[in-house]
Amino acid sequence: MSGDILFLAHRLPFPPDRGDKIRSHNVLKALAQIAPVHVGCLAEDSGDFAYEHELAAIAASYCMPRRSKPLPLAGVEALARTEPVSLTAFRSDQLKSWVKQTLAEQDIAAIYVFSGQMGQYVPVDWSDNANGHLVVDLVDVDSAKFEAYARDGSGPRAWIDGREGRLLRAMESDLAVRANHTLLVSAEEAELLRSRVTGGADIRALRNGIDCVFYDPSDVKPLVEMSGEGPHFVFTGQMDYAPNIAAVTRFAGAILPAIRVQRPDAQFHIVGRAPTAAVVKLGDLPGVTVWGAVPDVRPFLASADVVVAPLTIARGVQNKVLEAMAMARCVLLSTEAATGIDAVDGQHFMIGESNAALISCALQLIENPAMRDAIGQAAREFVLNTMSWPAMMAELPALMGFDGKALCDAA
Repeated sequence: MSGDILFLAHRLPFPPDRGDKIRSHNVLKALAQIAPVHVGCLAEDSGDFAYEHELAAIAASYCMPRRSKPLPLAGVEALARTEPVSLTAFRSDQLKSWVKQTLAEQDIAAIYVFSGQMGQYVPVDWSDNANGHLVVDLVDVDSAKFEAYARDGSGPRAWIDGREGRLLRAMESDLAVRANHTLLVSAEEAELLRSRVTGGADIRALRNGIDCVFYDPSDVKPLVEMSGEGPHFVFTGQMDYAPNIAAVTRFAGAILPAIRVQRPDAQFHIVGRAPTAAVVKLGDLPGVTVWGAVPDVRPFLASADVVVAPLTIARGVQNKVLEAMAMARCVLLSTEAATGIDAVDGQHFMIGESNAALISCALQLIENPAMRDAIGQAAREFVLNTMSWPAMMAELPALMGFDGKALCDAA
């Protein structure tokens, strides 16, 4: 097949500094090696426009309107339309017009939809086009996440999350049936979606990779500020994201205090942009430091004795875990955070299935630096050998309908 590709993403894929943007960034780079790519995405704030030149450098053409609809307004509109809030929140008349014009004027052979919210921009008759190819990358099953929020919540918020989960589930099913291929970040997420889709659909995993050159511990100096008392536990992530908030609250409130009974010098560092007021408040607890946004997480990882990821709700593959593994750090994580990473507990990381287990593992790792180092080195070897981005993207040309095309052809 010949022709161009239309790539639609709910956020600008630059810079690749958070989970979804890391994946969209690397997918976009791979698509650009296959064919010219026309990119439609949304800017979240004025800061995104500082990276517009990077988008312009890779895209044959692009449209990036500012997403400015207030969430309460999106909620009212969603109620009126009986659709998910996350759909109305990412609706743009400007982007819709640009997509229509691009499909009319350019030789678009395939469309890659990144995140379910962007499926609304694909004409309903596109899948009826014998020459057109549609790939939908849901990344993970968002509807299941909102269903979990509803189960764990109460009052109006639980009702809102339950409604969002039901409507997203129907939208995900519809997109999967329309698409030539629907991609998820892990085999577990793919199987979950298959169990929820009514009608025939090709659903498969396209796993996340890791940039092992960027996350190379030999090129990173530890932080002077973390060279003193310790041991140091580090968590990285977007700190206005509910699962991350729950994870650091769990560690700071229920796990760290038990560790400090035996090791009063233990420190917990929360690293990531946009910490909520509740997260900032955790900095008042003994041994807890909230760093907020930092220019580079690698020095924090390099300074960690143990990187922790005690998530209770985790969809897909956790980039934070892969980054720490690539940095040869020993990662202590929950069963949920280990999902989608085919590593071995006790060899490449350590899993704790409960607070008590996490506390026990943490104390064991603190007292055994040789064990920590061995796990960290094995973790880096694992991601080097099995989870590089080029390896993960090798099937992309065939998935897009460009059979016989290798990514290196246009490199």
